[in-house]
Amino acid sequence: MQAIYDCIVVGGGAAGGSAAYHLACRGRQVLVLEKLALPRSKPCTGGVSPAIAQWFDFDFQPAIADTTRTVRYSWQLRDAIEAELSIPEPIWIVDRTVFDQYLLQQAQQQGAVVTDQTEVTGITFQEDRWQIHTATTTYGGRYLIAADGANSQMAQWLGFKPKVVRTAAVMTVPNPTGDRAAHFEFGLVKNGYLWSFPKGDQRTVGVAVVRGSDRPNWEPILQQYCAAHGLQLADYAIQYHPLRVWEGQQPLHTHHALLAGEAAGLVDPFSAEGIRPALYSGMRAAEAIDAALAGEAEALATYSKTLQEEWGADLVWAQRLAALFHRMPKVGYHLAMKRPSATQRLGQVLCGELRYRDIAGRAIQRLSSSLIPGR
Repeated sequence: MQAIYDCIVVGGGAAGGSAAYHLACRGRQVLVLEKLALPRSKPCTGGVSPAIAQWFDFDFQPAIADTTRTVRYSWQLRDAIEAELSIPEPIWIVDRTVFDQYLLQQAQQQGAVVTDQTEVTGITFQEDRWQIHTATTTYGGRYLIAADGANSQMAQWLGFKPKVVRTAAVMTVPNPTGDRAAHFEFGLVKNGYLWSFPKGDQRTVGVAVVRGSDRPNWEPILQQYCAAHGLQLADYAIQYHPLRVWEGQQPLHTHHALLAGEAAGLVDPFSAEGIRPALYSGMRAAEAIDAALAGEAEALATYSKTLQEEWGADLVWAQRLAALFHRMPKVGYHLAMKRPSATQRLGQVLCGELRYRDIAGRAIQRLSSSLIPGR
């Protein structure tokens, strides 16, 4: 007889692990299906706010590779400014292979079942449950969470409209100078930027555009950046991965199913932050599924509303700020990023102490006034 789970989570990344953990903590029978072998690699520079700890009942310390309070900005490899973040805890930097696996292990300790090397080949809804088909087995689940990333096949099967997916790149290289700063480089990439975080004796360098046309080949930009900073590019692989930033409000639920993480398009359109919204959406998805299983008829619709109100409404301001900043990035760099308060404000946004709407109005006014002759 087929086992019927309360919820099947497709995808073993940050969103899927978060959802599985919170569902299992509520005593629900949850199955995670991951198509790759675990622990699986996830291209990511790995910066994440320590504020995520408030959403979980375990210590993340074993999964943290490094930390930093120092942030440095530069414009076209020059005109650098460095600042210290005045936040309760330093920025965490994680290796996603370790971090995601650690999260899944916490879910397993609460009773979640995790099955790797299991690619979903199709889904059907029969009677009162989802049938999740794989090459060898069909699994049954009353509810479904699609957390299978930016190129979500599940979202397509569930009938959600396709979204813009861009190409990002990440590489990890030796850090011979021992540089401890989180570095953000502006001006080399139109409608985007490079960023680099320390990880022990290495640095992870990432690059992407967050709006406009995609750029599928990042090697020349990465070569230029690494050469300028004494980082060795040769013999170290560039990992390309899809990036799906937030584009506007949309429903994240359908019949007995939810989208979470990058499958829901929740990546920050200004900072390209993805881990924190993935973990948050996974937690909220678990709450919604738990409520639906308890008989709350509007639980899934409430999930969409909650994500729109608590996350999407603020990303509207992030999107506006990004649009104006990338319209005139050099002006934006000098008027915004080089201001002493900018780093502190952005740090507070990442830690949840401030929202984009708290800082965007003044920043947009300052940037807009620079376009007006005589101002």
